Amino acid sequence: MRTLTKVGLAVLSGLLIAAAWPVRGLAPLAFVAFIPLLYLQDRSRGIFLLSYITFAVWNTLTTWWVWKTTAFGTIGMILLNSLFMTTVFWAYHFVKTRLYDNKKGYYLLIIFVLAFEYLHLNWQLNWPWLNLGNVFSHYHTWVQWYSITGIAGGTLWVLAANILIYKFLLASFRPQRSGVEKSSVFYAIILLLILFIPLIISKIMYFSYEERGDDVEIVVVQPNLDPYSEEFTFSAPKILQRNLSVAAPLVTEKTRFVVSPESAIQENIWLERISNYFSIRELRKFLKEYPQTCYVIGVSAYGLAPDDSENDFAARKFYDADKYFYAYNTATLITKDSIQTYHKSRLTPGAESMPSWWIMRMFKNSAIDLGGTVGTLKKDTEAKTLSFDNHQVATLICYESVFGEYVTEFVKKGADMLFVITNDGWWGNSPGHKQHLEFSKLRAIETRRDVARSANTGISGFINQRGDIVKQSKYWEHTALRGTLKANTEQTFYVRYGDYIYKIAVFLTALLAAMTMVRLIIKKRKNA
Repeated sequence: MRTLTKVGLAVLSGLLIAAAWPVRGLAPLAFVAFIPLLYLQDRSRGIFLLSYITFAVWNTLTTWWVWKTTAFGTIGMILLNSLFMTTVFWAYHFVKTRLYDNKKGYYLLIIFVLAFEYLHLNWQLNWPWLNLGNVFSHYHTWVQWYSITGIAGGTLWVLAANILIYKFLLASFRPQRSGVEKSSVFYAIILLLILFIPLIISKIMYFSYEERGDDVEIVVVQPNLDPYSEEFTFSAPKILQRNLSVAAPLVTEKTRFVVSPESAIQENIWLERISNYFSIRELRKFLKEYPQTCYVIGVSAYGLAPDDSENDFAARKFYDADKYFYAYNTATLITKDSIQTYHKSRLTPGAESMPSWWIMRMFKNSAIDLGGTVGTLKKDTEAKTLSFDNHQVATLICYESVFGEYVTEFVKKGADMLFVITNDGWWGNSPGHKQHLEFSKLRAIETRRDVARSANTGISGFINQRGDIVKQSKYWEHTALRGTLKANTEQTFYVRYGDYIYKIAVFLTALLAAMTMVRLIIKKRKNA
């Protein structure tokens, strides 16, 4: 096979995956996207470089919009994430070659990718944005069974379909000999079952599902502050006015929650005296007129660190004192006489956190400057619900809404609704904010919780328990929306058992690694 042909097939795989990706992608392409790469793995040397081309194309075409925040960081992110994915595919190639002489063992790809996606959800360089199960966010009626499997079920579906279609093509086009026709028919039958049974089940679940829970009236605010020129330069009164001017006309005696976006309050608030700040005082005055209502809003906050915290990776030293403090990305729930807080726990790599590995500790406060607090933030160690009027809510701050199993921790603690507060304005009018909205639909399905979404520049709105967007704002519009959510208290199978598919894959990966090592040791001794 010529080099140009190999490179062309590698590029084709990357283009097909990217063309399947939300929001304008055609998701069915995901079922065939890996076939050129599987063909290369079967027949070509240099699979590491070829697969790197595939994953670099995919990463570039689907996450280029991060460029709007940092050009250098985006290049590094794409190169590094492509390397991670390539390493996984190479590991599949290595083990398949050692255990099966490269003649079978395609199932290994499913196991290794699932294990990698679980890692990418749970380590310090997490970036699950491109986990394959997310590809169906724009086709949410196809994956209602995410309430059982989470997005891992979607990843398994995509890879299984690719492998079966590839094997069907091999069986159909190889030279005719006894048993070939039977083989191609066999793969065709299995393929049809794999493709259509999950789809049929999902459609049945979608049309038969009935929303559960009591009605709760919510107002979501979209202040539409340009994060590059307004959000961090406007005065506190002006920013608060941008929020309250559109919220107040929509609040009724039935309204229980008003929700404003991430980092909507920029007063360098110290948590030890949070009640003393202008924005907090004015919000509590506002709520005295609506005692039946609470206000959920994002705050950039600080807090004093304990005396023995100098070795805490998130601790920052005062310039003029031998003491330390923390910076937080915080969600607050404010009533006329109380304040609750939750600190963002799933931090954005590069912008809000740096790895705490020993070689990286010198860079802990060198994160990407997006106009607010720079460097590694302090986070809550567990999911923490905020409560009002017999309701508990999961207040997911921006990036946290991509982590399915983490969201279930809020639900296990009683959250009957999901709020997503975010500032997607950094990415401009690009696919970034649209993809982020789409992923919230998957969280709604996994947990069967209604979602209220407040985004600084959009898109804000409401999503029901089936993943339908029932009301939404336009992008880059100063507005507010009023909607009614159902407060569901029942738990789905996925809420109860979390990422069990991913965890099984991790166990199997460890087992396969051990088997491969044993095989290599035995082979080495025989050749000695």
